[in-house]
Amino acid sequence: MNKKDIANIRKQFKLENELMDIKEIFNVYVQKESGDIYHYASKPFEMLEQESQELFLVNFKKVLTGQLDSRLFELKFKRDIEDSTQSILFAGLQAEDTDEWKDYMLDIVDKMFANTAYDFDTVVTFIYGEYRKPMKKRDPESEEGGTDSVYANKFILCSLNKTSQPKSSLVFDYIEKEFKSTADVDPIINLSTPLSGFLFPTFTDNAQDVNHILYRAGKPNQPDPMFIEDVLNCEDISTAAEEKDTFQLIVSKVAGDKVDSNVVSNIYEKIDNIVKENEENDDDDAEMPSLDYRDVEQILTSSGIEEVDTEKVKDAFKTVIADEQHEFKANNLIPKAVKINTDVANLSLSPRDLKNVKYITYQGKRCLLIEINDDVEIEGFQLETTETTDYTS
Repeated sequence: MNKKDIANIRKQFKLENELMDIKEIFNVYVQKESGDIYHYASKPFEMLEQESQELFLVNFKKVLTGQLDSRLFELKFKRDIEDSTQSILFAGLQAEDTDEWKDYMLDIVDKMFANTAYDFDTVVTFIYGEYRKPMKKRDPESEEGGTDSVYANKFILCSLNKTSQPKSSLVFDYIEKEFKSTADVDPIINLSTPLSGFLFPTFTDNAQDVNHILYRAGKPNQPDPMFIEDVLNCEDISTAAEEKDTFQLIVSKVAGDKVDSNVVSNIYEKIDNIVKENEENDDDDAEMPSLDYRDVEQILTSSGIEEVDTEKVKDAFKTVIADEQHEFKANNLIPKAVKINTDVANLSLSPRDLKNVKYITYQGKRCLLIEINDDVEIEGFQLETTETTDYTS
């Protein structure tokens, strides 16, 4: 799935939407520490009060919100796993009645808490529905297209949510005209920040892909390896942060420990151009661009690094990640900001602005020279400029 696929599904979670038919919702309340199921209940989603529907729809959107490879991960199921989650979910999609579907979902809950204990009660929510996508946009003149012909695919979405006890508070009773404390003991289900969740199956070229699942981590770049392996039975993955760090190690292996700021800026700019060219592609199903050792070699050479050759780059791949055929997702390699930390000041710059930074020696002292276009103010004072060319780089 690419980010457009995910965004298309996410935006359909709204009230009275003919493109998103949520048929059933199933909530399972699990006790802390023991992991025992205290209660479960299901009902048709349309039978919920509108306020409850809105709260859950926000929750479902959260499960599908986040950057790919940072918070959202498309995982591949392992093969030849006994009682695999893939087989359970697939059977759930084919279930002929609600009771059969609930039994399959309870099997997944058992796997979730078989080796995991939380210090708070949790609620696991499952929905079963059908996602519809028009085969083509409606023509305003002929009025053809739109919902006249759609791709229709069944899905299961799961959300794991934390509960908390309400805090005691002092209130004023207008009727009795007295101050009193509240004593509400009903736990609050935190639907705005799911602990984790998943969507099955994923969708590729408007069709189901039952060999993959979309997993949502609770925190950016912190997927739960036990949940991925033991609960979802999926293969290991790398986060965007890990990909970026690995790429930087490979560049350092090829270029050496010290590089010019212009070179670093050129590297990020060329990768950014690759990403933008892909985003400008009119094909909504275009895959995220990837870079292999040949692409990396070309980028480093054209960025100004000397003595780059194929064998040197392949050797760096093998040394750092033990796989010369590894492909990086280009989106994961560009930092939102480049941080420069010194004992005097810490700076945060756009990768493209690195070309305006020079590391120089001036009167025997190491300095950062930053080329700017505007005047500089400090605490309301405009700084006076001093012209000098007496420095060596």
